[in-house]
Amino acid sequence: MTLTLPSTIAIDGPAGSGKSSVSFAVAQRINYLFVDTGAFYRAVTFLALEQALDLHDAAQLVALCEQTHFDMTPDRKDDGRQFTFLANERDITQDLNTPQVDKAVSIVAATPEVRASVLEAQRLLAKKGRVIMAGRDIGTVVLPNADLKIYIDASLEKRAERRHKQRRDNGEQADYEAILANLRERDRLDSSRDTAPLLQADDAIKLDTSDLTFDATIEAAYTLIANWTPSAT
Repeated sequence: MTLTLPSTIAIDGPAGSGKSSVSFAVAQRINYLFVDTGAFYRAVTFLALEQALDLHDAAQLVALCEQTHFDMTPDRKDDGRQFTFLANERDITQDLNTPQVDKAVSIVAATPEVRASVLEAQRLLAKKGRVIMAGRDIGTVVLPNADLKIYIDASLEKRAERRHKQRRDNGEQADYEAILANLRERDRLDSSRDTAPLLQADDAIKLDTSDLTFDATIEAAYTLIANWTPSAT
């Protein structure tokens, strides 16, 4: 029997919850495009830092966005990356997850004008259909009419542990306590900002991954998608 899958899937959750890696794995399993909306804010942050812009100056950030064409495609280098992120056709994928960007991205992401500037680019990707889009305000702001919404969560400590392991596995220096403090502050900023705060949409299904292995989490998310029916939305 052929499964009827939702065309647009919104997956939200806090930093380090596993939403991006899980979304990517499931997207590959069902041959969907994985869109990490957080990459847009990381891209703006990286480019702003590169150009020594004032991250608190909304006008400078908006001007940067207006001068930049953002796009996301499947991995063009076939090197295991979740996607290729392009800024004016320049591949900046590897620059999005540096410690410098980690420290500054919440400032940029909390800027209403920046969120408005990248929103249309995000929605254009979703309009193609067969998309799993992950972020912090997908089900509430970016795709409020998504066919299926999932909210992936995990304890703060578990999220810090995963982020620490990820960096160590990538050969990067990593301090668990620093990562824990950064995630705690990210949670505070993301949940308390006036524009598009981190929230679980009323019609989202919560998936707590604190006690689940990565493979078990993928299977749980896939099951939610495979069991979806149009009448359930």
